Amino acid sequence: MAPSDQLLVVIDPVAHRSDGESVRIAKDVLSAGAATKVCLPAGPEEFARMLARRGSRRPVVIGDDRALLRAVSLLHRQRALGACAVSLVPVGGVLSLARSLGVPMGAVAAARAVLDGAERRLDLLVDDSDGVVVGALRIPSLPSPAPGAVPFSGETAAGRSPWLRTCQSLVRTLASRPGRLAAAPEPSRHSRPSRLRVEVDGVLVVDLDQPVESVSVTPGVLGGAEVEVRPVSVGAAVAPLRVVGRRVTVSGADFRYRADAVVGGPVRTRTWVVWEGAWGLTLPVG
Repeated sequence: MAPSDQLLVVIDPVAHRSDGESVRIAKDVLSAGAATKVCLPAGPEEFARMLARRGSRRPVVIGDDRALLRAVSLLHRQRALGACAVSLVPVGGVLSLARSLGVPMGAVAAARAVLDGAERRLDLLVDDSDGVVVGALRIPSLPSPAPGAVPFSGETAAGRSPWLRTCQSLVRTLASRPGRLAAAPEPSRHSRPSRLRVEVDGVLVVDLDQPVESVSVTPGVLGGAEVEVRPVSVGAAVAPLRVVGRRVTVSGADFRYRADAVVGGPVRTRTWVVWEGAWGLTLPVG
């Protein structure tokens, strides 16, 4: 039997508890088509040990987006993503990433894709702390400080520029009005603009003097990542700034970011680099 016909089936405990019937169906289909070793880890450490000891078996994760992200992150840290394709049978309540990647949603269809599908190489965003992003990275607006809190970036209220005060006043005014343009959401009244410096492949996209609502980075665009910066609009609407590149550096006052479903930070600077074709996912043929 070829190594590709030997499967290590790792069942996420959350999927097992939430939809045991779908898990059972997936196991039956996989076991009927290949030699399988089925594991039900008790926690993250055991999950990691099972993946590390998979040998020549192809890893199959039964679980939701979070289980997939955990597997990809662990295999990346083991520098094993280039040696094997990851397979997913989606079971659980958080499946938007799996759906966007093209994984079939039904347990039977997904299990058959594991057996009969083909590996597709996909890009990965890797940051300078060895964290990974599979689907999307987002840096949202900052939460508003509590009443009486020190203004951000060490500024005093008196030291802020008239332009920024005008901007913040306008944002508060707009936030109190009914929304009119779904394509250009207004900042939450519980958030404030971020002051960030964004560079893509060494080229400055936005600097600290231009407050922004959000920054998003999505891998998989012609071997690069699409970077979208939404500046805060003052008066007339401001179109988002979009650029494609392979290396994205964001710096500024302490900021948090959401990498897929995981919140990171606070950090003052972080660089993400596109690793082209860094990982493989088994998907249906055609």
